Amino acid sequence: MSKSSLTTLLRNVRACDVCTKDLPLGPRPVLQLSKQSRILIAGQAPGSKVHKTGIPFDDPSGKRLREWLDVTNKQFYDPKQFAILPMGFCFPGTGKSGDFPPRPECAVKWRKPLLDAMDNLQITLVIGQYAQRYHLPDNKGSVTEIVAAYKDIGPSIIPLPHPSPRNNRWLKNNPWFEAELLPYLQERVRQALAA
Repeated sequence: MSKSSLTTLLRNVRACDVCTKDLPLGPRPVLQLSKQSRILIAGQAPGSKVHKTGIPFDDPSGKRLREWLDVTNKQFYDPKQFAILPMGFCFPGTGKSGDFPPRPECAVKWRKPLLDAMDNLQITLVIGQYAQRYHLPDNKGSVTEIVAAYKDIGPSIIPLPHPSPRNNRWLKNNPWFEAELLPYLQERVRQALAA
Protein backbone atom coordinates (compact mmCIF):
# COMPACT_ATOMS: atom_id res chain seq x y z
CA MET A 1 0.00 0.00 0.00
CA SER A 2 1.35 3.42 -0.92
CA LYS A 3 1.76 6.18 1.63
CA SER A 4 -1.06 8.16 0.00
CA SER A 5 -3.34 5.10 0.10
CA LEU A 6 -2.62 4.64 3.81
CA THR A 7 -3.26 8.34 4.42
CA THR A 8 -6.65 7.98 2.71
CA LEU A 9 -7.44 4.81 4.66
CA LEU A 10 -6.58 6.48 7.99
CA ARG A 11 -8.65 9.54 7.05
CA ASN A 12 -11.61 7.24 6.32
CA VAL A 13 -11.16 5.36 9.60
CA ARG A 14 -11.02 8.59 11.59
CA ALA A 15 -14.22 9.79 9.89
CA CYS A 16 -16.04 6.51 10.52
CA ASP A 17 -19.50 6.82 12.05
CA VAL A 18 -20.83 3.28 11.48
CA CYS A 19 -21.85 2.73 15.11
CA THR A 20 -22.50 6.34 16.17
CA LYS A 21 -25.91 5.53 17.68
CA ASP A 22 -24.30 2.88 19.94
CA LEU A 23 -21.55 5.10 21.38
CA PRO A 24 -22.37 7.11 24.53
CA LEU A 25 -19.79 9.82 23.76
CA GLY A 26 -20.05 9.63 19.99
CA PRO A 27 -17.38 8.47 17.56
CA ARG A 28 -13.73 9.36 18.07
CA PRO A 29 -11.56 6.65 16.53
CA VAL A 30 -8.20 6.39 18.33
CA LEU A 31 -5.37 4.51 16.65
CA GLN A 32 -1.78 4.95 15.51
CA LEU A 33 0.17 3.29 12.72
CA SER A 34 2.59 3.72 9.87
CA LYS A 35 3.71 1.55 6.96
CA GLN A 36 7.01 1.19 8.84
CA SER A 37 5.55 0.19 12.25
CA ARG A 38 7.68 -2.54 13.84
CA ILE A 39 5.48 -3.55 16.77
CA LEU A 40 1.72 -3.89 16.68
CA ILE A 41 -0.21 -3.42 19.90
CA ALA A 42 -3.57 -5.11 19.38
CA GLY A 43 -5.67 -3.88 22.28
CA GLN A 44 -9.34 -3.77 23.21
CA ALA A 45 -10.90 -0.28 22.93
CA PRO A 46 -10.06 3.18 24.26
CA GLY A 47 -11.36 4.18 27.67
CA SER A 48 -13.15 7.43 28.45
CA LYS A 49 -9.92 9.31 29.25
CA VAL A 50 -8.36 8.26 25.95
CA HIS A 51 -11.57 9.28 24.19
CA LYS A 52 -11.17 12.78 25.64
CA THR A 53 -7.50 13.19 24.69
CA GLY A 54 -7.49 11.18 21.46
CA ILE A 55 -4.08 9.75 22.48
CA PRO A 56 -3.88 5.94 22.63
CA PHE A 57 -3.07 4.49 26.06
CA ASP A 58 -2.96 7.98 27.61
CA ASP A 59 -4.08 6.58 30.97
CA PRO A 60 -2.83 4.37 33.84
CA SER A 61 -3.08 1.29 31.60
CA GLY A 62 -0.74 2.92 29.10
CA LYS A 63 1.75 3.89 31.80
CA ARG A 64 1.88 0.28 32.98
CA LEU A 65 2.13 -1.01 29.40
CA ARG A 66 5.11 1.25 28.67
CA GLU A 67 6.74 -0.02 31.87
CA TRP A 68 6.13 -3.62 30.79
CA LEU A 69 7.69 -2.87 27.40
CA ASP A 70 10.53 -0.84 28.94
CA VAL A 71 10.09 1.97 26.40
CA THR A 72 9.86 5.73 26.64
CA ASN A 73 6.83 7.81 25.72
CA LYS A 74 8.77 9.07 22.71
CA GLN A 75 9.36 5.51 21.46
CA PHE A 76 5.80 4.40 22.22
CA TYR A 77 4.16 7.28 20.39
CA ASP A 78 6.37 6.99 17.31
CA PRO A 79 4.15 5.27 14.71
CA LYS A 80 7.25 4.03 12.88
CA GLN A 81 8.03 2.03 16.03
CA PHE A 82 4.58 1.15 17.42
CA ALA A 83 1.24 0.66 15.72
CA ILE A 84 -1.64 0.85 18.19
CA LEU A 85 -4.70 -0.79 16.72
CA PRO A 86 -7.44 -1.68 19.20
CA MET A 87 -10.23 -4.07 18.28
CA GLY A 88 -12.67 -1.17 18.63
CA PHE A 89 -11.47 2.36 17.87
CA CYS A 90 -14.03 4.27 19.93
CA PHE A 91 -14.98 4.27 23.61
CA PRO A 92 -17.83 1.73 23.88
CA GLY A 93 -19.29 2.94 27.18
CA THR A 94 -19.16 1.65 30.72
CA GLY A 95 -21.25 -0.98 32.48
CA LYS A 96 -21.43 -2.25 36.06
CA SER A 97 -18.12 -4.12 35.93
CA GLY A 98 -16.07 -1.92 33.60
CA ASP A 99 -16.07 -0.78 30.00
CA PHE A 100 -18.28 -2.56 27.51
CA PRO A 101 -16.66 -4.85 24.91
CA PRO A 102 -15.24 -3.22 21.78
CA ARG A 103 -17.84 -2.56 19.10
CA PRO A 104 -17.50 -5.40 16.54
CA GLU A 105 -17.99 -3.16 13.49
CA CYS A 106 -14.41 -1.85 13.62
CA ALA A 107 -12.74 -5.22 13.16
CA VAL A 108 -15.13 -6.24 10.38
CA LYS A 109 -14.77 -3.00 8.42
CA TRP A 110 -11.21 -1.81 9.06
CA ARG A 111 -8.88 -4.39 10.62
CA LYS A 112 -7.73 -6.33 7.55
CA PRO A 113 -6.92 -3.29 5.38
CA LEU A 114 -5.06 -1.65 8.26
CA LEU A 115 -3.06 -4.79 9.04
CA ASP A 116 -2.28 -5.22 5.34
CA ALA A 117 -0.92 -1.66 5.22
CA MET A 118 2.01 -2.46 7.53
CA ASP A 119 5.04 -3.99 5.80
CA ASN A 120 7.58 -4.09 8.62
CA LEU A 121 5.89 -5.72 11.63
CA GLN A 122 8.29 -7.74 13.75
CA ILE A 123 5.97 -8.68 16.62
CA THR A 124 2.33 -8.37 17.59
CA LEU A 125 1.36 -7.85 21.22
CA VAL A 126 -2.15 -9.21 21.73
CA ILE A 127 -3.76 -7.61 24.79
CA GLY A 128 -6.86 -9.05 26.41
CA GLN A 129 -9.52 -11.54 25.39
CA TYR A 130 -11.06 -9.70 22.42
CA ALA A 131 -7.74 -9.19 20.65
CA GLN A 132 -6.68 -12.73 21.53
CA ARG A 133 -9.86 -14.20 20.01
CA TYR A 134 -9.18 -12.33 16.78
CA HIS A 135 -5.40 -12.82 16.47
CA LEU A 136 -5.21 -16.29 18.07
CA PRO A 137 -8.44 -17.97 16.93
CA ASP A 138 -7.10 -21.50 17.52
CA ASN A 139 -6.36 -20.80 21.21
CA LYS A 140 -9.64 -21.27 23.02
CA GLY A 141 -8.45 -21.01 26.63
CA SER A 142 -8.86 -18.23 29.16
CA VAL A 143 -6.69 -15.12 29.05
CA THR A 144 -4.51 -16.67 31.76
CA GLU A 145 -4.07 -19.91 29.80
CA ILE A 146 -3.27 -18.08 26.58
CA VAL A 147 -0.79 -15.70 28.24
CA ALA A 148 0.86 -18.63 30.05
CA ALA A 149 1.37 -20.35 26.68
CA TYR A 150 3.39 -17.41 25.31
CA LYS A 151 6.44 -19.59 24.55
CA ASP A 152 4.32 -21.91 22.41
CA ILE A 153 2.63 -19.00 20.63
CA GLY A 154 5.63 -16.70 20.03
CA PRO A 155 7.99 -15.34 18.98
CA SER A 156 6.09 -13.15 16.49
CA ILE A 157 2.94 -12.95 18.65
CA ILE A 158 3.01 -12.34 22.40
CA PRO A 159 -0.27 -12.51 24.34
CA LEU A 160 -0.63 -10.20 27.33
CA PRO A 161 -3.26 -9.49 29.96
CA HIS A 162 -4.76 -6.04 29.94
CA PRO A 163 -2.46 -3.61 31.82
CA SER A 164 -5.43 -2.01 33.58
CA PRO A 165 -5.20 -1.37 37.33
CA ARG A 166 -8.32 -3.57 37.48
CA ASN A 167 -5.95 -6.48 36.83
CA ASN A 168 -3.79 -5.93 39.93
CA ARG A 169 -5.25 -9.08 41.51
CA TRP A 170 -4.47 -11.09 38.36
CA LEU A 171 -0.86 -9.89 38.47
CA LYS A 172 -0.59 -10.78 42.15
CA ASN A 173 -2.02 -14.26 41.51
CA ASN A 174 0.29 -14.88 38.53
CA PRO A 175 3.82 -13.87 39.64
CA TRP A 176 5.33 -15.81 36.73
CA PHE A 177 4.10 -13.03 34.45
CA GLU A 178 6.52 -10.44 35.86
CA ALA A 179 9.27 -12.96 36.63
CA GLU A 180 9.30 -14.81 33.30
CA LEU A 181 7.19 -13.20 30.60
CA LEU A 182 8.18 -9.55 31.10
CA PRO A 183 11.94 -10.15 30.60
CA TYR A 184 11.11 -12.16 27.45
CA LEU A 185 8.76 -9.41 26.25
CA GLN A 186 11.32 -6.66 26.86
CA GLU A 187 14.01 -8.57 24.98
CA ARG A 188 11.70 -9.18 22.01
CA VAL A 189 10.74 -5.47 21.98
CA ARG A 190 14.42 -4.45 22.01
CA GLN A 191 15.11 -6.82 19.10
CA ALA A 192 12.15 -5.55 17.09
CA LEU A 193 13.06 -1.89 17.58
CA ALA A 194 16.65 -2.60 16.54
CA ALA A 195 15.66 -4.57 13.40
